[in-house]
Amino acid sequence: MHPSPLRPHHDGSALYVSDERPALGDEVAVRVRVPVGYGPVVRVLVRSNPDHEPAWAPATRDGVRDGWEWWTARIVVANPRHGYRFHFVLEDGRVEILNQGGLSDIDGLDGQDFALVAGNPPPSWLDDTILYQIFPDRFARSASADARPAPAWAIPAAWNDPVDPVHPGRGHQFYGGDLDGAADKLDHLVDLGVTALYHTPVFPAESNHRYDASRFDTVDPLLGGDDAYRRLITEAHARGIRVIGDLTTNHSGIAHEWFRAAYAHPAAPEGAFYYFHDEAHTVYETWLDAETLPKFDWHSDELRRRFIDGPESVVGRWLRAPFGIDGWRIDVANMTGRRGVQDLNTEVRQTLRRTMIGIQPDTLLLAESTNDAATDLQGDAWHGGMTYPAFTRGVWSWLADPRRIPHYGFDGQLHEDMWFFGLPTGMPRYDARQFVAQYERFTSQIPWRVQRGTMSALDTHDTARFATYASPGAIPVAVGLSMALPGIPVVYAGDEFGLDAVDGEMSRAPIPWHRVDDPDVAARIALYRDLIGLRRAHPALASGGMRWLHVDGNGVVFVRESAAECVLVVASRGAMTAEFRAELLPGASSATLLYGSARIDTDGSVHVSTEGTAFAAWALPGVDAPAPAG
Repeated sequence: MHPSPLRPHHDGSALYVSDERPALGDEVAVRVRVPVGYGPVVRVLVRSNPDHEPAWAPATRDGVRDGWEWWTARIVVANPRHGYRFHFVLEDGRVEILNQGGLSDIDGLDGQDFALVAGNPPPSWLDDTILYQIFPDRFARSASADARPAPAWAIPAAWNDPVDPVHPGRGHQFYGGDLDGAADKLDHLVDLGVTALYHTPVFPAESNHRYDASRFDTVDPLLGGDDAYRRLITEAHARGIRVIGDLTTNHSGIAHEWFRAAYAHPAAPEGAFYYFHDEAHTVYETWLDAETLPKFDWHSDELRRRFIDGPESVVGRWLRAPFGIDGWRIDVANMTGRRGVQDLNTEVRQTLRRTMIGIQPDTLLLAESTNDAATDLQGDAWHGGMTYPAFTRGVWSWLADPRRIPHYGFDGQLHEDMWFFGLPTGMPRYDARQFVAQYERFTSQIPWRVQRGTMSALDTHDTARFATYASPGAIPVAVGLSMALPGIPVVYAGDEFGLDAVDGEMSRAPIPWHRVDDPDVAARIALYRDLIGLRRAHPALASGGMRWLHVDGNGVVFVRESAAECVLVVASRGAMTAEFRAELLPGASSATLLYGSARIDTDGSVHVSTEGTAFAAWALPGVDAPAPAG
């Protein structure tokens, strides 16, 4: 089912919710808009579900503006996740129900209800965030790196050498990128318009990716150590750039000091930090059968104390001075604390977040969860996620072309088929309708506030690069959607250089800084700069509500709305024309083109058209809503 502008609408934005950061016990006004003449609607009620027992609040009709009736109800936030939905009683006695799953004439699932989240607000700077991801060994190399000998595990490579995806090079090829090198390139991020830097792990390890940490209390000397990390953070903050660290709470490396103390030593305090299958503590649980990555057992109070609980923990150390990072992305968050019948994930994430709040509440906590993350992303700890189904896989399935390009898997073995997010079935082919359907399916059970904190990445260090498979003309469309849909826009370092890669290992190629002035690279950088600029110049794209206005096989039209401004967006793969009633998009006649070359015409109706694959955006006046009655 696809939304229609002729139907009632509500979302979690400030247009419809009086307090986006409520506390338990607060009264919140929730509003819904209904097209004049729809139904007709004679009564509106809001059904909440406090303590899993339905409660009802009548809505008051506030008045009419620009072809819409507005209704307001007041509800008290009774639970940390307080769900609610709208019931419309029509003149003929029929009842329709609106929740995040859409409008229906049958009852809905509680999990798809709109939701107010009490407590754990996102950082004040969330809506301004443009996230830039780097892989430290491959981002930039300072002159200081030349004086650091390669460790025994490393296979040294020159900066322009190709990535080796086959073992032993896979995971051990060492280019020597470092944190001072990253600091030297911060002005590149400023030029793009980036406001936050997310780096993959910086702790000592025995691989180039460093997800196999050997300790968590210091920065790898190969990256410049603690001093270089302080310099990077200081220089980033001086430029208005936040820094987000990467921490693995599911496992460590086998060289980790805790694991060395636990292995073959059952009586050691650290012996309870991991899952061992034998009394001698020599057979242990791992992450996905990777023998170098032993899995943490979060039943251990001592592990919690050292790692996540309190200001002296690992989590706390890097948030405090002299470092002061601005948040964490938690690797393998979906599997942390989970093993068969055991599930300590909620305890771990909430403890971790409490530690962050106690040190610096204005910080961001993101969870990696590669598939459906709705049950975890309810706002109790994670502000959002690094997930792939809703945005990333949907965009690829619509705007990329499957090609049979061999790639190397996680096991280092050659696979003849195209890489597609670990799915053995390959990449599906979607039209725009299916893209919207998938996007809605995977966001319908996530609170609006958490949707806004979830990363909209086209690719990451774990994926192939989108440019490798993008259909002709699709890159501006895909990047534009990452900036225009709800969520945190993400640029993976190298995308702005036009890099391609057939899998996650190949996507970790060193950044070709020597090519920054090449015409094709300069044009791609300009594309990213312009679209980031569009996002940053128009707050409605970050925090405004959202309505789909038109969806067909070739494209979509939607509007991001606030009281101050609206931004109309069209994205298409192929020529398309959309028509809808002018009163449903007030101000369309005075629309100002912000980006792209699509057309908008008004002659009693609004017509939006593209001649081919395109992304375009227009500025419109803000939404004029009547004041709530009473």
